[in-house]
Amino acid sequence: MATRDPRWVLKDRPSFALIIGLVLTGICALVSFSFDVFVNGAPVQFFIALMLALAPVPLLLALVLALDRLEPEPRSNLIFAFAWGAGVAVLVAGVINSLNLHYITDTAKLSEASARNIAATFGAPVVEETMKGLVLLGLLRFRRAELDGPTDGVIYASMVGLGFAMSENVSYYIAALSTSGVKGLAVTVVLRGILSPLAHPLFSSMIGVGVAYAARRGGSDRVPYVLAGWSGAMILHGLWNGLASYGGFPGLVVAYLALLVVLVVLVGVVFRDRRRIVALIQRYLPPYEPTKLVTEADIYMLSAFARRRQARQWARAHGGKRGLRAMRDYQLAATELGLLHERAARHMVDEHAFHEEQRALLECMSTARADFPVPSPHARSVARGSPPPGYAPGAPG
Repeated sequence: MATRDPRWVLKDRPSFALIIGLVLTGICALVSFSFDVFVNGAPVQFFIALMLALAPVPLLLALVLALDRLEPEPRSNLIFAFAWGAGVAVLVAGVINSLNLHYITDTAKLSEASARNIAATFGAPVVEETMKGLVLLGLLRFRRAELDGPTDGVIYASMVGLGFAMSENVSYYIAALSTSGVKGLAVTVVLRGILSPLAHPLFSSMIGVGVAYAARRGGSDRVPYVLAGWSGAMILHGLWNGLASYGGFPGLVVAYLALLVVLVVLVGVVFRDRRRIVALIQRYLPPYEPTKLVTEADIYMLSAFARRRQARQWARAHGGKRGLRAMRDYQLAATELGLLHERAARHMVDEHAFHEEQRALLECMSTARADFPVPSPHARSVARGSPPPGYAPGAPG
């Protein structure tokens, strides 16, 4: 069996299906932007709106990915989720929402403003959350092993939500600039780009958490979790749009408070999930101590972000970039090993797949450990199994 790259979860080889998917999402994004350029506004207005929509994206991506440090998701999956939100989800949702708006206006004989409020409150949440949620269902169906817990669901949902919000903001900024000028644009940028940039990621995270819990179950037992997450996303989205449409300033305050509560709850879910992963490391890695690939000091180091960071700083100080990479590879492979055991315990992988991946991860750990820097003054103590100073301060032994 070929040795697996220690950084396989970060540098997975793009499949043909992924490449086709990215091409299709890119085409959809171009079609959506074409509507913005030729139908909703002039090219100059489009580029102004695009730059404003893109401006907060790097910071928002950094905030989301900061939650993904313990067991990083494959980059290709994250890129596809973002592209789906920015391309396919926005285009299809935009077309359906426009048709719904025309239908409500013509059937109910309402003013455009009233019809728009009804469509935004009751129609858009269903359409948009369904389109965003499809990529999460795809992960559940085809990449179930990547959903190791609610944190993963939040990460993927946030990526698709950020992509959706970015493309949608382009349309909103163009509309504001066309109808209300620079002042209207400034107000819209503040409301959408500064005060509520995480709205769509928070809506979609309801689906992400539901799908993540569903991934840990089999058969029809998954359905209630998926439906609960989907319902939560649509209700939260509808509440946000309804309060913004009908509640005036007090309604907007209530909407922001609701989002804040959801954000706090999700952060709590993520931290609880981190403790679960640490518990898996502490449970499943000690039996590997006879292999000399894991020691008590290693488990102590792997059990906290601060100690992981301290170990990487030690590795870089004594081994440069090579030492740093070795430590990162070791930490990642060791964490994946704990999660692999949990997947096996839940019968999410068969025995053959378990042993194949187990061997690959142990090879990763062995390769990384061989590149650990060993300061000459501490070579003897390291040979006896004692961690060198600075590797894991406070560790036993």
